[in-house]
Amino acid sequence: QVQLVESGGGLVQPGGSLRLSCAASGSIDRFNGMGWYRQVRGTQRELIAHVSRGGGTYYSDSVKGRFTISSTDDAKSTVNLQMNSLKPEDTAVYLCNANGRWYDGTFCNTLYWGQGTQVTVSS
Repeated sequence: QVQLVESGGGLVQPGGSLRLSCAASGSIDRFNGMGWYRQVRGTQRELIAHVSRGGGTYYSDSVKGRFTISSTDDAKSTVNLQMNSLKPEDTAVYLCNANGRWYDGTFCNTLYWGQGTQVTVSS
């Protein structure tokens, strides 16, 4: 069993900052990568940031230059998202994602999801 738990969401004024964190637990040695999606009700999930084992990063155009993804353990089990210069259009549920689980020498090509944390940007 693998569980991803997010924290750090909330209400912030436009121009403000928030930091999201995600921690994985369970039968994990490491993931191939971890990332953050966001979803507005009634729309598809949008990949906004990803970090691969080894440190490679991806950002969507909508957050590039404002958000920073990081992992303190090379995407083994934790990932953070520093969100600066927040805009009302950043309001969404933010979901942590992990892909490619390695455990005890075995690889499992599965996507794992957290339950999501609400971020609301409003004055």
